Amino acid sequence: MAVVTAKLLSAFIIALIAISMLQTMVVASHGHGGHHYNDKKKFGPGSLKSYQCPSQCTRRCSRTQYHKPCMFFCQKCCMKCLCVPPGYYGNKAVCPCYNNWKTKRGGPKCP
Repeated sequence: MAVVTAKLLSAFIIALIAISMLQTMVVASHGHGGHHYNDKKKFGPGSLKSYQCPSQCTRRCSRTQYHKPCMFFCQKCCMKCLCVPPGYYGNKAVCPCYNNWKTKRGGPKCP
């Protein structure tokens, strides 16, 4: 009886470990826990017209305490790249021009 219970317990633990590893692989494959942006029409290089920059930058900068500088640089970047990454921060890989434009010191130019 004890041997059967020990085998059952070890099988259960192995199953839990396998499920945990699968979950980790799924989250890792999607980058941000399932938040992936594959819609090329909505995001990505050249996805915006210049008149759309103010509204997209308002969205992008809506949660920062540095609203004015965020808006200034976001609109400058948007006019050049015609792209603003999704979300309030991060996700810059969706918009390479926005991501790769650097300051003279090498820091990110676009918020």
